[in-house]
Amino acid sequence: MILSDSLRVALYARVSSEQQSDANTIASQLAELKQRIAADGCTVGDDDCFIDDGISGSTLIRPALERLRDQVANGAIDRLYVHSPDRLARKYAYQALLVDEISRAGVEIVFLNRALGQSPEDDLLLQVQGVIAEYERTKIAERSRRGKLHAARQGSVSPLSAAPFGYRYVTVAEGNGQARYDVIPEEACVVQQIFHWIGHDRLPLQEVGRRLQKQGIKSPAGYNQWNPGTLSYLLKNPAYQGQAGYGKSRVIERPPQLRPARGRAEVPRRPCSLTRSGTQPISIAVPALVSEDLFAAAAEQLAENQRRCRQSLRGASFLLQGLLVCPSCGYAWCGQWRYPAKGGPPTRQVGSYRCTGHRVKNASAAEPAGCTSRSIQVKVLDEAVWQDVCKLLREPSRLEAEYQRRLSGEPEPSSQSANLAARIAQLKRGIARLIDAYSEGLLEKEEFEPKLRQCKERLARLQAEARKMADEEAQRAELRLVIGKLKEFAEQFGQRLEAADWSTRREIIRTLVKQIEVNNDQIRIVYRVSIVPFVEAPNGGIAQDCWKRAQLTHSARQFTGQALPLSHPARHIEGQLAR
Repeated sequence: MILSDSLRVALYARVSSEQQSDANTIASQLAELKQRIAADGCTVGDDDCFIDDGISGSTLIRPALERLRDQVANGAIDRLYVHSPDRLARKYAYQALLVDEISRAGVEIVFLNRALGQSPEDDLLLQVQGVIAEYERTKIAERSRRGKLHAARQGSVSPLSAAPFGYRYVTVAEGNGQARYDVIPEEACVVQQIFHWIGHDRLPLQEVGRRLQKQGIKSPAGYNQWNPGTLSYLLKNPAYQGQAGYGKSRVIERPPQLRPARGRAEVPRRPCSLTRSGTQPISIAVPALVSEDLFAAAAEQLAENQRRCRQSLRGASFLLQGLLVCPSCGYAWCGQWRYPAKGGPPTRQVGSYRCTGHRVKNASAAEPAGCTSRSIQVKVLDEAVWQDVCKLLREPSRLEAEYQRRLSGEPEPSSQSANLAARIAQLKRGIARLIDAYSEGLLEKEEFEPKLRQCKERLARLQAEARKMADEEAQRAELRLVIGKLKEFAEQFGQRLEAADWSTRREIIRTLVKQIEVNNDQIRIVYRVSIVPFVEAPNGGIAQDCWKRAQLTHSARQFTGQALPLSHPARHIEGQLAR
């Protein structure tokens, strides 16, 4: 038995909404957890406090949870304290997965609101509580949705819950049982001026923004500058003509991004996003700030500006555009063409990539004025990356060998699946015979129920093992399919890879490469291959194979290249799978 003072203890806490995060409600969880840890005679360090502040529990992709699962898989934790099971996950399936994964790794889980049972009855109670909690959460959301929809159809403003620029939202409590929009005269004058400039004077959005800035009028977000996107959103809001729309957007699964924006986490707070396509909003009467004719004139001018906007039809100008990132400052690398001097001889244009962080000026005098990474010629970097992609396509066995190395030590499930299927069939026949014996009166109820329960528990364990083997076999099949597709692609193109045109090279690179990290001395290529997000860890327990996953349902396992010196652009990267 491990003594309390030698236990490696960790805690996990989570709140869902940003409002709870701003109100610091997670502090109460941490206080109770630390109090319980101290009462048990243990201590917890700051590095062992895993906190997801303002992140939904309806997804497994959470930064602190990812780190916690890595530590559990590495055997760095002996006991985990959690306030309640729904802090681990809101969905019962995810909750059961996490509890099973952590327990199988040898980690003791302590819930403050209830003890984790050691009997089938206690496990059943935990499961029932999880299912009921998920059901109640779904029913609450459904009731709320139906209530708001009914109120919107009745013309009530309460489902809108917020007011656009120019209005103030009066809640039900403030409005004596009736929510409404109150006009703010100063902001309403600004809105009417914007519509007049667009609908009558036919000004572009940039000119409207400059005029507002000269007048010292701040944007709805409080900035001095007015973004054209903010003006466009304001001009398209039907509330200003007296008909606010409820249900203008709907929730969809978050689409995968090429790379996260600078300063934002790779794992989003919410596993979903909003879209305005395919929605039919419900109109709710509110005070109008502009006439319908002026609103229509502004909409017509916006459409005219969009039609006449002189946008470049060339598309991307650089082969690696959108994939380059600086590991030092986090800014993106962008390309820039350098043309010959005016009046000089016509020569082929020469370009270079450079980190956009070199233009950033830090307020602190102790920090450098900007990123110090040197620029790199376009043809040098493009050729280095393309040659390494060709190397991967010509030798897909490198990828296969790395996955096989990760899966080494695990027996092939096909050799045991037949025996396991026979045992399951035999056990099912035994259960059937047991039921027949009871129905014929050969067994008493006191003797029948324990035997039936034992048989069902054995059957559940065997079926779980069979599902595990099926998942492993599906993973290997998917791996063979991926390798086969790479081989098929390489055989189809063959020597034509070198002769591929610019567009084909760009499509291939964007398909296989997740991002490219560039600094003064080396480049690091991170490849992506979609594969099953979980594998069985060699030490027993389910571990995450890649804790920085880019997609929602399938991880992008990263085949990461080693350092590639810029002085040797043709040198191939001998990569390995990065955890």
